[in-house]
Amino acid sequence: MRKLWPGLAALAGAIIFSAWVYPRLPAEVVTHWGWDGQPNGRSSALVACLVAPGMGLLLAALFAVIPRIDPRRDSWAEHGPTYYLLANVVLTLVAGTQVLLLGQGLGWGVPIPRMMVAAVGGLFVLLGCLMPTMRPNWFMGIRTPWTLSSDTVWRKTHLVGRNCFVLAGLLLISTGFFSSQVAVGLIIIAVGAAALTPVVYSWVAWKTEGSPAYQGGGGKRE
Repeated sequence: MRKLWPGLAALAGAIIFSAWVYPRLPAEVVTHWGWDGQPNGRSSALVACLVAPGMGLLLAALFAVIPRIDPRRDSWAEHGPTYYLLANVVLTLVAGTQVLLLGQGLGWGVPIPRMMVAAVGGLFVLLGCLMPTMRPNWFMGIRTPWTLSSDTVWRKTHLVGRNCFVLAGLLLISTGFFSSQVAVGLIIIAVGAAALTPVVYSWVAWKTEGSPAYQGGGGKRE
């Protein structure tokens, strides 16, 4: 857990903020928004104060366990710093979302839907930049039957994935400058392209490489 201390510190701050703000919140707080940015769901103040921190703590526990149960533990010596950086960023985003959500309940007037899309866009950019540092494993990166069958295909696919995720992230960040209808279309295009393009490419790279059979411990290596 010590490698997750930045994210845990952010969650602790969000929990303290939640406890402080709880008596000041209305009975119900907006917790869901539609694609048009309009509120379409509410929760009690207690639920709003507990759910996100609880999810954050569960994620932290999961992040701590994953490196211990990965069959490809040999790879973690190389990409462990990348994993923990992403884990801490995710936990910090959960904490930040909690603060903004409760702040909205206090009347801050923060455009949470657009801010969250921009935050996810930033996460996509970071994820893309870090993809070339990821090594074959069962929990992080672009895991398809073809990338897990060949270390060469894994490397090539993550280089393509880097470009896809960075471009998708920049597109998500740009949605704040468009109307809700246009923003929704851009979000669908960005997420769809980032998710599908590397998967298709991994199959193409695998076929090009000669469809190498899986070899225990990591597949075909250069």
